[in-house]
Amino acid sequence: MTLNLYNTLTRRKEPFEPLETGKVRMYCCGITVYDYCHLGHARTCIVWDTARRYLQWRGYDVQYVQNFTDIDDKILNRARQEGTSMEEVSERFIQTYFEDMERLNVKKADAYPRATHTLDGIKRLIYDLEQKNYAYPAGGDVYYAVRQFSEYGKLSGRKLEDMLAGASGRVEVQEEESKKKDSSDFALWKAAKPGEPAWESPWGAGRPGWHIECSAMIREQLGETIDIHTGGADLIFPHHENEIAQSEAVTGKPLSRYWLHTAMVKVEGEKMAKSLGNFITIRDLLDRPVDPMAVRLFVLMAQYRKPIDFSDDAIESATNGWNTLKDGLLFGEQYGMRLGWMPDAVRANSDLPLQSALVERFNLAVDDDLNFAGGLAVLFEVAKDLRREGNLLVHEGKTETSPQELEVLWQTLVTLAEVLGLAAQPEVEEASADGLSDTQIEAFIQQRADARKAKNFAEGDRIRNELQAKGITLIDKPGGVTIWHRD
Repeated sequence: MTLNLYNTLTRRKEPFEPLETGKVRMYCCGITVYDYCHLGHARTCIVWDTARRYLQWRGYDVQYVQNFTDIDDKILNRARQEGTSMEEVSERFIQTYFEDMERLNVKKADAYPRATHTLDGIKRLIYDLEQKNYAYPAGGDVYYAVRQFSEYGKLSGRKLEDMLAGASGRVEVQEEESKKKDSSDFALWKAAKPGEPAWESPWGAGRPGWHIECSAMIREQLGETIDIHTGGADLIFPHHENEIAQSEAVTGKPLSRYWLHTAMVKVEGEKMAKSLGNFITIRDLLDRPVDPMAVRLFVLMAQYRKPIDFSDDAIESATNGWNTLKDGLLFGEQYGMRLGWMPDAVRANSDLPLQSALVERFNLAVDDDLNFAGGLAVLFEVAKDLRREGNLLVHEGKTETSPQELEVLWQTLVTLAEVLGLAAQPEVEEASADGLSDTQIEAFIQQRADARKAKNFAEGDRIRNELQAKGITLIDKPGGVTIWHRD
């Protein structure tokens, strides 16, 4: 089986072939840290976290890097509003990012470079561009000469003559526009303004433009050419287009072999925006509360290149779906001991055999351009089978499938769910109104069985009567199995 990925650059699915056998260098355009993360960030981070997990599952050694943009007009505006500094705003929202991602079970990247930590690399890249006549200084600013790069537009498919002025994608003023040789040129370095943070450079005090930051961070962290570059579709133009122009003009090599992009998140059919009053942060959603795994499932049920529409109905459906998966994932904790195997030991042993046919179907689905929904279909099938077997065990005292087969089936479900970042934690069991938890009742039943096996029937009757007094009725079934229910 071969993993095939849709490459935005070539506009087709292609077999995945890394630069170095068995290794993947992967970069995700991260967050501009001036506010809490929203649903769009959740989708981007969940999808590329899951892609990384899947590559690791398929045996690749993945070096995964995600940046923080901590120099930006939006950050500076937030700092002015709050009467704080750019550093204080950035640090606060970097911390809240990690808090939100931990709740969504997004694994940490191998590195989180920041623009402020990459200034030497940024200045070195601008200098290299200047030496190759792709950049020019203008009144303390430095601009990229777009028309010098003949392949400009190859990622987005846009023609230069059709592009609008101001391609930097950030706040522009008329004075800056007048410094450009061409309206399509974009800023690599911005001259210092009164009251703004600035760093010394060969072109005078100032700060980097947005696009040069990622080019420099990739070069410093992963090298001149990487395997996979990811991000939201809104970054294709101008940000990723400009990254290509900057990096490839200097190195003469492809910046990335594969470009992958997630589509936007809508809310009730509308584009999410603060001006529309439908802007939803991750923490607002999770604090409703909504189970984080239901949010993760909602994201993974959709094809990553297609828009998804967030609504109360969609989250309710995802929650119902997660409850089904959760029942299957907790099957071991609920029934494993009754079937003669220890769930903790099964979870701890990664060498246990898996159901090969299910694994093959899962891989076949996800290999088709990260079709996580197809992989989830396999998981739902297994979870429903396990739930049915659990019901049989409770009501009839036995299962249709052997305990050994159920152990393999459960271990397969838990393992494949982990590949998708879906994990269920056993709930801390509380005593019911009768003062006994399910686990305690099961323990009493086992004590009674041991007493009867030792022909101590008086002790067995005592335990039965004690449970009966607490409203717990025992029913002895053929084969020495005892089931119970609360009155």
